[in-house]
Amino acid sequence: MMEIQLENHQESWSETESTGSRSTRVGFSGSLSGPLSGPLVSNKKSSKKSARFKDEEEDFVEITLDVRDDTVSVQNIRGGDSETALLASRLEKRPSTLSVKLKQVSQELKRMTSSKKFDRVDRAKSGAARALKGLKFMSKTVGTAEQGWFQVEKRFDELAVDGKLPKTRFSQCIGMNESKDFAGELFDAMSRRRGITSASITKDELLQFWEQITDQSFDSRLQTFFDMVDKNADGRISEDEVREIITLSASANKLSKLQERAEEYAALIMEELDPDNLGFIELHNLEMLLLQAPAQSAHMHTDSRVMSQMLSQRLVPTKEHNPFKRGYRSLTYFIEDNWKRLWVVALWLSICAALFTWKFIQYKNRAVFHVMGYCVTTAKGAAETLKFNMALILLPVCRNTITWLRTRTKLGGAVPFDDNINFHKVIAFGIAIGVALHAISHLTCDFPRLLHATDAEYVPMKPFFGDERPNNYWWFVKGTEGWTGIVIIVLMAIAFTLAQPWFRRNRLKLPKPLKKLTGFNAFWYSHHLFVIVYALLIVHGYYLYLSKKWYKKTTWMYLAVPMIIYACERLLRAFRSGNKSVKILKVAVYPGNVLALHMSKPQGFKYHSGQYIFVNCADVSPFQWHPFSITSAPGDDYVSVHIRTSGDWTSQLKAVFAKACQPASGDQSGLLRADMLQGNNIPRMPKLLIDGPYGAPAQDYKDYEVILLVGLGIGATPLISILKDVLNNMKQQKDIEQGVVESGVKNNKRKPFATNRAYFYWVTREQGSFEWFKGVMDEVAEYDKDRIIELHNYCTSVYEEGDARSALITMLQSLHHAKSGVDIVSGTRVKTHFAKPNWRTVFKQTALKHPGKTVGVFYCGIPGLVGELKRLSLDFSRKTNTKFEFHKENF
Repeated sequence: MMEIQLENHQESWSETESTGSRSTRVGFSGSLSGPLSGPLVSNKKSSKKSARFKDEEEDFVEITLDVRDDTVSVQNIRGGDSETALLASRLEKRPSTLSVKLKQVSQELKRMTSSKKFDRVDRAKSGAARALKGLKFMSKTVGTAEQGWFQVEKRFDELAVDGKLPKTRFSQCIGMNESKDFAGELFDAMSRRRGITSASITKDELLQFWEQITDQSFDSRLQTFFDMVDKNADGRISEDEVREIITLSASANKLSKLQERAEEYAALIMEELDPDNLGFIELHNLEMLLLQAPAQSAHMHTDSRVMSQMLSQRLVPTKEHNPFKRGYRSLTYFIEDNWKRLWVVALWLSICAALFTWKFIQYKNRAVFHVMGYCVTTAKGAAETLKFNMALILLPVCRNTITWLRTRTKLGGAVPFDDNINFHKVIAFGIAIGVALHAISHLTCDFPRLLHATDAEYVPMKPFFGDERPNNYWWFVKGTEGWTGIVIIVLMAIAFTLAQPWFRRNRLKLPKPLKKLTGFNAFWYSHHLFVIVYALLIVHGYYLYLSKKWYKKTTWMYLAVPMIIYACERLLRAFRSGNKSVKILKVAVYPGNVLALHMSKPQGFKYHSGQYIFVNCADVSPFQWHPFSITSAPGDDYVSVHIRTSGDWTSQLKAVFAKACQPASGDQSGLLRADMLQGNNIPRMPKLLIDGPYGAPAQDYKDYEVILLVGLGIGATPLISILKDVLNNMKQQKDIEQGVVESGVKNNKRKPFATNRAYFYWVTREQGSFEWFKGVMDEVAEYDKDRIIELHNYCTSVYEEGDARSALITMLQSLHHAKSGVDIVSGTRVKTHFAKPNWRTVFKQTALKHPGKTVGVFYCGIPGLVGELKRLSLDFSRKTNTKFEFHKENF
């Protein structure tokens, strides 16, 4: 065991190594300024070491290391804080000599204890110093300064004019294309420092600029940043210069609301750093602001024990070199994760194969086989699977039936109801294959062979095609069997094509006339051609060439039950929606093209958080119904939805409601608002009908003690309802404990509420998005004193913490949050993080905080993140004793 003790400018350390029964101990003492020396590294294969630090209050910080050959991992940290853990993490890199790394960490620890003796701000204790990582001017992708310069030099040769690089191309040359204004200010600052007055620079001057930008020294970067703000180079920063750099930073990070309040925030900074009203601030004032500890996120806390475990527990998948073992393990993991889907698909494929084989063998033993051969057996086998799939495809879209089955039965444990739409698509693919085999076999093989059959071969065909053999191909096409089949194929092709994402989401660049034939409206109307398709299919299945007895015409038998179930579904929806005309209570149009609707709750309307409803607006289209997640909680006296206008129908809906709205007042959120409860003179509101609620993956959150909610953009809507429900349950439980509510509430028949910890991560590109659920965020932050709900907002338009382009935003955020408790980015009490979350760290923190628990992971957003979250859920479930169960919302 090795200990380092520092006290009153003296240090001593000793080391003990144990291998079997042997141990040695060595001691050393010296002044604080002297380097550590001595046999810090053992020749043994493995040893445990710990560094102990003692401050002036006799408190110890002990770091235990596991040293194996040339690798080091942190085993435990006692005392200290997250800053201490960060310092210890440096030891985990592969050091050339362990003593060098121990020396560096020791020096950092010494600096932490002697901070009271310095007039300057102590950087080692600053959370901002860690977050800013030294004011990086370049992104992570640049690599080392030498590697980066090779790329910059190459671009210089391409962009230079007469051997000089113009200022207008500086941003492109250094790889800062998306921040041209910021790069321009950086260019001016470094030019002023060197007395360069020209608007272009040589390659040597560019190299000097690059070395300054990539300088690892925090003081150098601080000076560079100061020079950017100090435009007149007098060594002082005025309030006007602060306002200009705030505006520039806000513009670079796409924070329009911050730009509007630049003057207010500049005054705040001057008030903090210029208390004597001198009218300027200097470099040491700016450093103080930079190194000020940022405000913590709402309910975000990680103690040193957890931090030390995070540092030592990498949880990196072990590389298996044997390809057979690797393949077997991957297959095992795949089956384990997808067994519900696999057995359903296997059963479906087995039924299709059995039906195809049955008909194939049946027609092979008939006389028609000697004329048409395997063409007729293939056509009839495909037709049998087609009848089955045309019946089956209706069941996954029977929403009421599926909601009842998943809510009232235990089938959800074996049947993946969340994949109903995906299964619907799989069956559609099976139908396409069946139609292709059936049609091609008949049109290109059966009919030509029959036309070219000899008189002797045709004799067995007379009972089916008449005494006179068909004389041309047109005879088959004009018959009832022919034209119904062709019309079915055409209608199916239209519906199948317009259902593809490229057409349904208007992703293709088409001419304007054709553009009107795509989009969700085209998808919706073309899909309802199925009414004609099913009618023609029954007719087509009745007028058969080769089957004349009624009981052998089985098409209607396949379709009868599913069509009755689906028809009852549609009738129930029509009846229920007709009785669920809602009154509009409040309308708000938010930034980001989001329309919020608050409606009266129909009598008897009950739902769970995470479910969705269908909305119909006759003023837009009397026939179309569109699904939207419910954002209100079951305990609220209203029903609300938040709709992002991303298509033709939603755009028209927003336009219709915007006519009845007025610009929001100063104390209201949103761009336009209309509140019926305030009794204002508001024009007539459009009539809305709702249908539902319907089940969704997120409604199962109550089954988990710990839930991890991840929402991207408008995908936060079902998760906000869950947050509100968890908050309302907290309030209700508190009222029950205090005896405020009647005893009858205690004995209600609601499903037990297992959730006692919730983590919410909301990632959005636009600052204005935070207005959508500002009230919910503030309510959670204010009421949740027990830290049950942990909120994390991420704005990806802002550069990561540590980037110089967001440095001032970070400073200002910390200052404003400390002053008023309100975040400058979101406008809520929840501190906003910048850039994208590190999802592996999120899962690691959750696993370490809740060992032995099952965590429900609920995601709603674009499909791009599904793979990563799913993989992390599986990875941490297998490598820790915390199990993560992943659920995704169809978006």
